[in-house]
Amino acid sequence: MATKLLLTFAICRLIVTVGLTLDPTELLRLGVDGQLSVDPSDVETASLDFGLLTRAEPLAVLHPSSAADVAHLVKTAYAYGYGKGELLTCSEEQNPELFHAVLGGLGQFGIITRARISLEPAPQRVRWIRVLYSNFSAFTRDQEYLISLHGKPASQKFDYVEGFVIVDEGLINNWRSSFFSPQNPVKISSLDSDGGVLYCLEITKNYHESTADHTIDQEVESLLKKLNFIPTSVFTTDLPYVDFLDRVHKAELKLRSKGLWEVPHPWLNLFVPKSKIADFDKGVFKGILNKNKTSGPILIYPMNKNKWDQRSSVVTPDEEVFYLVALLRSALDNGEETQSLEYLSNQNRQILRFCDDAGIDVKQYLPHYTTQEEWKDHFGNKWDRFHKMKMEFDPRHILATGQQIFRPTFASSSSKIASW
Repeated sequence: MATKLLLTFAICRLIVTVGLTLDPTELLRLGVDGQLSVDPSDVETASLDFGLLTRAEPLAVLHPSSAADVAHLVKTAYAYGYGKGELLTCSEEQNPELFHAVLGGLGQFGIITRARISLEPAPQRVRWIRVLYSNFSAFTRDQEYLISLHGKPASQKFDYVEGFVIVDEGLINNWRSSFFSPQNPVKISSLDSDGGVLYCLEITKNYHESTADHTIDQEVESLLKKLNFIPTSVFTTDLPYVDFLDRVHKAELKLRSKGLWEVPHPWLNLFVPKSKIADFDKGVFKGILNKNKTSGPILIYPMNKNKWDQRSSVVTPDEEVFYLVALLRSALDNGEETQSLEYLSNQNRQILRFCDDAGIDVKQYLPHYTTQEEWKDHFGNKWDRFHKMKMEFDPRHILATGQQIFRPTFASSSSKIASW
């Protein structure tokens, strides 16, 4: 009986699966000797998505030595009747349709084997600041003001703007830093929080040691004066720029050492229109999530729609400013019901139902739908172009089949393939 072969290409942390129906002995005739691995550890690693929520076991895993190896296997898939396996260079000037389509394209149009990234001189150090808010309107107003400064000179703006929501009682903490440490305890109950929720604005200012002197202090002080945070809640640290960039990885290592990394991650990432963010706050942060012990950060920050190329496949709310709300939670097997995978997954569904009932037209970032009708609703007026690009660049639907956007021609009704 033929076996389903999932060829897994890992570029950075992107995994794309391609399906072939082959007998195991036919692997030897693919012309990629020494690159297809059937090692159990490779197969197991390729079987799981990062969130540990989906499993699809491949027959073999490809370790390509070049883009040509990837192209060869895609051509093989095409030859078996199921892209095209062509190597193309794409830019805004060369093959522009494909260049834009793959941005936010969920792996549907091609496999990126090489990318050119523009570089610029890096700063030496970072002034990393966190301030707290008890009033959501003041918090969002300040965030929106800060992103409006994007085109200003460097001395008149922060270099990084993010925020997160704090719904826990007890110590204010975050798994990515030690700003709020046991040596510096701050309790929500000691602050005038709005509905038991606090909001943290995270901002940075880059600088060079040779030119710092008093300049960095003056610039930061001038910018902070224009914000309306709780005056006693300023937390500041200075660190090398590389350490700031590596902050999440360092947190990952700490969690791994405690056995808290390889756990299910039922993440929910939403784009919320600015006009509805206050309703979202009331219904979700102060409602569904309020007073629940969190098991991961809840990020929130605004973005300008004009910074997103509308020719890409990414779908965003139809407003000039919208918010990313990211519930980056982990399901922990610690006996607490509110941190279990089932509870968190149900809570995610509850949040989506609330948005639907409240008329909040959210768009999921990296969504998981199970029917093409749901995908059509997600893409909205971008669906026709998305479908056209699929027919042009992957007419036999061999790429990213697990998204369940298009039905692969090679898959039988009883087979399941998942890719994230």
